[in-house]
This record gives sequence, structure tokens and C-alpha cells, in this order.
Amino acid sequence: MPCYRCGARQTDPVRGASPWRRGVRSDTQVLICPDCQRAHDLELDACSSCGSTALVCRLGEVECRSCGHVRSAGESGPGRPSVPADLAAEVEAALSRVLGRS
Repeated sequence: MPCYRCGARQTDPVRGASPWRRGVRSDTQVLICPDCQRAHDLELDACSSCGSTALVCRLGEVECRSCGHVRSAGESGPGRPSVPADLAAEVEAALSRVLGRS
């Protein structure tokens, strides 16, 4: 999995703790490379109970590693932008053209 900000990929890990950091962004588990960790705002999701960004997403749940609060992914998390209807129609038309559908 590449860094969500710059796209860098991890190399073979050395023994010990990884310099890469895990986080949750828009209810999706992401990796952050050491260079991007220096950014002040990583735009990570925060716990609704304690405000920590030490979250882990697994099996449709988001758990805070600081306080243990668990919520369903998508529940009271950041809003996702809706897909405009015209975009869906445009994609449908393009697929029909490419796949030869009438």
C-alpha cells in the first residue's frame, strides 16, 4: 500500500519499528511515509470521544487506540461527497460505448 499523500511505496522493512505510520482517513486505513509525517495537517480522521488520530480501521469498524472507543465505519465520520447524477450517467454511457451495448 503506498503513502496516501505522495504515493511512495515501502521498501523491504528492516528489523524493529517501522518509520511508516498508519492512520484512518475517510474511514479507510492509510499509510503515511516518514517524509509526509512532517506535514502539520495529515487530514486524518479523529476519535469522536477523545479527539485522537490514533485510529485503526478493520472489519467495518473504526477503533481509537487511545481511548478504545469503537464505531461503525461511516457512522458519525466525515461526510463523503455524493456522486453527481450526471457523472453516473456519463460513466454508464461511456461503458455502453466501449462494451458495445445498445
